[in-house]
Amino acid sequence: MHTFRHHVALFALLFTAGSAVGEPVDAEWISYRDAYRSMVLFEKYGKAKHLIQQQLQVVPRDKSVAPDGLQLTLQGKRTRLNLPLDATGRAVFPLLKEAYDDNASLVLNGKGGQFLFRPRVSLVVRPDGVYEAAELRAACEQALAYQRQVEPGMRASRCTGVRFVFARTVIEPGVRLRKGEGPALPPVDGAAFAGDAYEGFRVVNYTFGEAREQVVTQNVPLAISPLYQ
Repeated sequence: MHTFRHHVALFALLFTAGSAVGEPVDAEWISYRDAYRSMVLFEKYGKAKHLIQQQLQVVPRDKSVAPDGLQLTLQGKRTRLNLPLDATGRAVFPLLKEAYDDNASLVLNGKGGQFLFRPRVSLVVRPDGVYEAAELRAACEQALAYQRQVEPGMRASRCTGVRFVFARTVIEPGVRLRKGEGPALPPVDGAAFAGDAYEGFRVVNYTFGEAREQVVTQNVPLAISPLYQ
């Protein structure tokens, strides 16, 4: 039985440079077992996480490379499953004993060396588009608490806000504070998640302010990512 500390070490090594558990591998694939060991940490995490989710993300290394048109497939002797990627390159990761026993691979159709695989924590998107500021802050704190468990370097970080992510074609995402029916918060071109190289999204950063504010989105965001400082 692996200890939680050992799993944390695996998390820190996994996907940091296109490698699985520190061993160089072809950048077009990773071992399902290695990804499983990292992704299952979130499933076993015992603290509050009802406002956040974790997915496997395919991340471009270069800002000129978009995650469009990528296909991710789980392949093994007894396993073959297509894993749909959203516009930000994220897939819902299946926890399958058969694929683990089969030592299956996660295979990407992209060019070798252009992409990394990364566990990614984000906020759960609300279908009604109405977010209480206090709940956004609580979700960011949940995400940060988890990140601190698996990444010791995050222990000094603090939550400052959240980022609403939209497709580049959504010129005016319509994210505004309901209080006073004020003007929309300004969108800019940027990355879906802080630190990502590709910046081909329309993003709106919301900085935490009054606890009783509401944030309303006219369009459904592709993702909501936490912002730390």
